[in-house]
Amino acid sequence: MPRLTQITPFVLTADMDRALRFYREVLGFALGFRDDNYAFIRRDAVALRLLQVEEGMDLSDPARQQHCYIDVEDLDGLHAEMKPMLDTLPEGRVRAPFDTYYGQREFHVIDEDALLISFGQKIAG
Repeated sequence: MPRLTQITPFVLTADMDRALRFYREVLGFALGFRDDNYAFIRRDAVALRLLQVEEGMDLSDPARQQHCYIDVEDLDGLHAEMKPMLDTLPEGRVRAPFDTYYGQREFHVIDEDALLISFGQKIAG
């Protein structure tokens, strides 16, 4: 029977170099491939495809904000690993770990082009 094995969403960016710096230096992704307006990045089983939009397109408009959710193991450990770089981001771009009413522990990060990235882990019990 056919089986889906992975999802790698396209993430739009206004500046490829800036986006790659963010994803590599702040979130710990590794570069798999890069072309002029396209890059493939991966961290563990999570992959993203960065696609640079044409010049002048405003991706920072909150009405256009997109959201991706990344399930993780050891959420607090991941946050601690990223924290030194997360602390360098402007105010309002990071939400520290918290427990949700729907049984997940999460922290949130907004990338350079307003993509909301939620990291989450099921709360035991």
